[in-house]
This record gives sequence, C-alpha cells and structure tokens, in this order.
Amino acid sequence: MLVFLIHVRDPQFYAVPAASRAKNGNLRIMGFPPIGIMSLSAVLKRAGHECVMFDQANPETPNQVIVEQIRLRRPQLVGLSFLSATSYPYAKILARQIRAVDSKVKVAIGGVFATLNAPLVKQQCGEVDFVCRGDGEQFILDLVEQLDNPTAVAGLTWARDGQVVNNPDRAVERNLDQWPFPDRESLALDFIESMPLDVPAVLSMDRFTTMQASRGCPRQCVFCDIPSFNHGKWRSRSHQHVLAEFNHLKENGYGAVYFVDDHFLLQPKRIEAICKGLIDSGPTIHWGCEGRVDSVAEHLYPLMAKANCRTVMFGIESGSQKVLDRLKKDQTLKGVETAVTNAKRAGIETVHGFFVVGSPDETVADLRATFDFASRLPLDTFNFNRLCVYRGTSLWQEYVRRNLVDEAHDWFKFFKCSEIDPTCLPGEVINRERSAGFRRIFVYKLLHYPLQTVRLLRRFTRFMPMRSVAYLIFKPFLGQRRGPTPAETLSRAVEHAEPEDSAAAPAQATDALFEQALAVGSSGNGPMK
Repeated sequence: MLVFLIHVRDPQFYAVPAASRAKNGNLRIMGFPPIGIMSLSAVLKRAGHECVMFDQANPETPNQVIVEQIRLRRPQLVGLSFLSATSYPYAKILARQIRAVDSKVKVAIGGVFATLNAPLVKQQCGEVDFVCRGDGEQFILDLVEQLDNPTAVAGLTWARDGQVVNNPDRAVERNLDQWPFPDRESLALDFIESMPLDVPAVLSMDRFTTMQASRGCPRQCVFCDIPSFNHGKWRSRSHQHVLAEFNHLKENGYGAVYFVDDHFLLQPKRIEAICKGLIDSGPTIHWGCEGRVDSVAEHLYPLMAKANCRTVMFGIESGSQKVLDRLKKDQTLKGVETAVTNAKRAGIETVHGFFVVGSPDETVADLRATFDFASRLPLDTFNFNRLCVYRGTSLWQEYVRRNLVDEAHDWFKFFKCSEIDPTCLPGEVINRERSAGFRRIFVYKLLHYPLQTVRLLRRFTRFMPMRSVAYLIFKPFLGQRRGPTPAETLSRAVEHAEPEDSAAAPAQATDALFEQALAVGSSGNGPMK
C-alpha cells in the first residue's frame, strides 16, 4: 500500500533554511526533524508498504506541492501528524485541500492534540476519515490492514452511518525495542543543531537528528498535557537498543543528537549504562537532553559530559517558590540552583533554562524574582515564554471549573493565561517586566559570568553571521520591532466578540480568512519563522 505521511507545522515556527546545502544536496534546516512520521515510515516499510514523507519545515514542499503529488500518485492513505492546537488550523486546511483533489483517499490525523480531542476533531473536521489516538507504530500497521473496515482497530475514532465511533483504547505498549529506528534518510532534508532562542542560534553545522529513548513523564505539572497523553506512565527503551541506534547514526554521518524524551534523566542506572556504552565505543556524536532539576541522576553529570553530552535543558519555570508550588512543579529553588551549578561544574557546555511568565497568582515581585534568579544561575541560555493553557492539562480543567473557558466552544483553542485569568498580571505589565528583566540578565551575565558569556558567543560566531549574533545580544535593548508578525496580522484580521479569543485566532478563523491573513503576513515587514 502507498502511504503519504505529512508533518504539519505552524508557519510561525517554520525552520529557517541554512545558507547552503549539505554535501548530499539536501536543503539544510534549523529545527527538529519530524521523528513521529519518520518512526511510522520505518514501521510501514519493514512491513512491506511504500511510504512517502513530507515535512512542512521544507520551503520547497508547500501545500500545493504536496497536494499535487497526492493527485498524481493517488496514495490509499494520507496521515497528517502534528503536536498541538497551534498547528490544528493548518492541518484542517491541508485536509480540505487533499479532499478537493482526491475524494477517495483516506485521511488520518494523529498526534497529542488529536489524541486528547479525538471525537471533537472528527465532528469538526469532516474531511478527516480517521483520528488516531495514542502511539502510532502498531496502530498504523493495523489501520492499513483494515482500512476498509476499521471496526477492530484499537485507538481509532471514525464515523459509521454518520455517527462518531470511538473504538476501545489501545493498550499502552511497553516493549519499545521492537520498533525499527526512524526512517531518517528518506526525507530530503538535513537538519543542523540550533538553540530555541528568539534569534535561531546555530550550535554546530554537524548533521543533526533527534532520538527518543523513553516516553512519558510521571509528574503532574498543571500546564503540561504529557501525563494525559501517556496516561501518567513512563516507558523506556533498553540501553542496548539506544546504543545500537547511536552506532547506526554514526555510520550514516550524523554528528549531533538531541533526546526528545519528556524526562530523559529519570532512571540513573539506565543513563549510566548508556553513557558507559558511548564512552566504550569511542563517542564521536555529541548529544543533548532535557529533564527536571530534581533528577536523581544528578551525580551522573560528569559521566554524561565524558560521554559527549554537550547540552542539558532544564524546565525551571520560575524564581518564586510560590509560583513553582502553584504550577505543581514539585521542585525547590535550592534544587534548581544545585542542578544548574553541578551541570556546569561537570563540564556540560550549554545549560539552558526554560521559564514561564504570566502564571496564575504571580505578582510583579514574583516576576522580578524570576529574572533575578535566572541572572544568578550559571545558565548559558534561557527562554521566558508566556504561560498558555491547553485542553488536556489540569490547568484547563481548573479554568473550566472557574468558568474561564467553555469546554464546548473552546476545546480547540489555546489561551495566554494572562488574557483570561484575573489572577494573572495584565499582558502589558508582563511585557514591560520581561523586557526590563532581559536587560538586567544580560548586564549581570556580562559582569559576573564574563568568561562563560565569551565562550558562548564564540561558539555562536563559529556558525552565525556577526549581524545575527549582535542582534541576539542587543535585542532586549532595542524595544519593539516594527511591523506585525504573521500571527499578529491574522489576529487583527479576525473580529472577536470576546477579548480572550484573540489568543486563539488561528483556530477560530474561517479557512478563507485564515489563508488570506497568512498571505498578508508572509509578505509583510517581518520574516516568517
């Protein structure tokens, strides 16, 4: 059977093409490879099916190119994969374009958002035949075998005689070693390693990919939907299987790997086995991961550094213990400081901190404490993102109880908490404090961590033009840029009855208005990211 798999991305977050192509002729892209569809492609091909993949990070394969290929090749199944509500409108538009050129092809949607909202997605998007819930490997094998009569496909939401049908849930698969390594070579793209900063910061020009060594997280942070998607369970591949994939990647010329595990640092003995295996094999690939600061694997940071771990990213979130408790992070400021300090002392080259601003019950004093705390930590890089709420999180459930969101009408939307929660600071206050906080951090880092700052900038200047590095440094001091972003263009193109709806403009707009606003945004003053 011929299957097309498409990774749908929000155009706001399209990866930026690098200046040159790789030696193999592939376009170079800054961003994360679509490991989801790559994994499914490998499973399908091992079972004897033909699979063609598209990643919308590739500017050479926009919707019209993908749709034309569907019209010419007539696959029996087209799968659309995406993660969250931000990409859902784009998936709907693509599904309708596909249906317009091929009325017989089966269209399936999968991913975290689709899993958590399956019946609602099927009701709202009639062009989609199947909504896929949970892990996709065995699911897609079952689906292609029973495409015409999917009654027995566990984890499937579909329609029969005009009625939405939810087949029974699929059992959570714990044997992750049974699946082949992702099909990375069939997608005509090469990815390069970069940091998730406002200005994309290139870390190396090595051939880059991602790996998933475990799935799920047992914690219950109020803003995260991972516990819902994974039923609160954590599952892992064996260290032998992970090491075998590392060797496979080395043979294929990869030089950098990032683990996309929700919590890589959870099981110390397994991490130790992976690191020792990498050291024994003579590591040539450098790698990174993310995890919690309260990991019991903290004593392994020196071993991780010896095994060529160059990047660790921590979800820190706040410099206020009150806010951490409100978000149910179950961690302390002292624990944060210890983890970051020990990671740097162990020789981890880049330690990154993720923070959120605009949390419920957060005060100006809390916000300032967060930036001051981030300044004092020996972090190399950091993000401060506005806290948003999505369906599938415990914070969403709280907002439903407080009548801040309407489950029936808002399920496909996402909101900045500050736009709907009266216990949050106003958006203008958050933006003002964030700008001031960034300036304080940069000055503090230059004065108190000059060598660390110089090393980081030297690393950036190896692969980035000086103009981009300078913009990265001075952006906090430049004020607001001129011209609307594509998201702002879209938001302004839609009239809202309620002010809180502005955060979810893409999900609410009609397709015609949506496409028109995107066209305006892409030709405006700012580049699409």
